[in-house]
Amino acid sequence: MPVLELNNVSGGYGEVDILHGVSLQIARGELVVVIGPNGAGKSTAMKAVFGLLRLSGGTINLDGEDITGMEPAQVVRKGVCYVPQTNNVFPTLSVEENLEMGAYIREDDFRPRLQEIYQIFPPLREKRKQKVGFLSGGQRQMVAMGKALMLEPRILLLDEPTAGLSPIYRNQIFDIVKEINDSGIPILMVEQNAKQSLAVADRGYVLVDGQNRTDGKGLDLLNDPEIAEMFLGG
Repeated sequence: MPVLELNNVSGGYGEVDILHGVSLQIARGELVVVIGPNGAGKSTAMKAVFGLLRLSGGTINLDGEDITGMEPAQVVRKGVCYVPQTNNVFPTLSVEENLEMGAYIREDDFRPRLQEIYQIFPPLREKRKQKVGFLSGGQRQMVAMGKALMLEPRILLLDEPTAGLSPIYRNQIFDIVKEINDSGIPILMVEQNAKQSLAVADRGYVLVDGQNRTDGKGLDLLNDPEIAEMFLGG
């Protein structure tokens, strides 16, 4: 049974549908990426999972449970954590305060988890008292991901985690994503950096105009001449 499954999902904003029958599956332990041109519906599909979208059709299942149309607060409590591309940290709070905010629904002692987050993101330990608004873009992204991981999610959704980052930070983020996935957390990741994301992914989906175009193993898509010409720069 997939950890997360979108079945023929349609929906959008206002009266306009952006998704037209999108289907995705993420198995336990998988790292799955979604690629495609701008406006393909990649981020919209992720928002649909998190209850941020008006749905007009289809179903979304988490470990076999129908979570279609649930409010974001309910989805979080089900173990789904979502890191949006922008506005994903509290810039006026310190690194540590941001991470503590990520544990807001936990009722147990989250301090051991906090130390684990510092092990995953070593730069954050030395910056833990610094306001996040003064960090580099790469470090802010680490805070955003660490905040989501404070809940020890059943699945992690990442929307363009390397967008706008320098090559050094982009490589670091991809390494960390792989490390998180290797720890057992399944990840669904939307990425414009198709080459690098497909190289680390178990599987990938290509969306075009809000519909499934093709899918397959990450390396198979990476080596597909048609996909390369359309999305990977030839």
